[in-house]
Amino acid sequence: MEFAVQMHCKGCVDSIKSKLDKVNEISKIDINLDKEQVVIESTLPSAVVQKLIEDTGRRAVLKGIGGFPKAVAVLGSRDEMSVGYSDDLVFGVIRFIQVNQDECVIEGVVDGLSPGLHGLHIHESGDISHGCQSIGDHYNPLNAKHGDPSQDERNRHLGDLGNITADEMGRATFRMTDRFLKTWDLVGRSVAVTEGEDDLGAGNHPNSLIDGNSGRR
Repeated sequence: MEFAVQMHCKGCVDSIKSKLDKVNEISKIDINLDKEQVVIESTLPSAVVQKLIEDTGRRAVLKGIGGFPKAVAVLGSRDEMSVGYSDDLVFGVIRFIQVNQDECVIEGVVDGLSPGLHGLHIHESGDISHGCQSIGDHYNPLNAKHGDPSQDERNRHLGDLGNITADEMGRATFRMTDRFLKTWDLVGRSVAVTEGEDDLGAGNHPNSLIDGNSGRR
């Protein structure tokens, strides 16, 4: 992942490197003072890495993640110009990065949630003309039952991404991988967060095998 970072001297470089060197999940750091550029290899969400850099007192902006095919979903809205939708004050950005044929990285930050677990799902339609009521069911090209994202594609919807966890401030920051999703199959679809926890198809409620009984979108 590449960040544009305000840096003016070698002290800036040393401060950022010292901060990032202490993080086990960061495997490679490349800092270019002249270009004001920091390139990181990490399993952490980009928002977490950005905060680590900004904790050194320097403003950082994410410029990109790798040279792989990507898709971006905007959730919710804080103004009428947003391309997302929310009945409440939920908003965020989720990125899908196809790092190879068999691995899609999903990372994002969602704000405005109640603390705790919330289901995250890809839906079959990108039509938000009627909000979350017009986005259709979970993306499910193989006509499977709802399930755990760790299962194979015959035992889950391809749109089943499991749960994200919101902290006490209502923010969920996450990074996960999926073996079956392909970014090129996500064009024209939508992503929704639910008000409750997804039981991953393991519950006793009739909706468990439909949407994990995770409640309102």
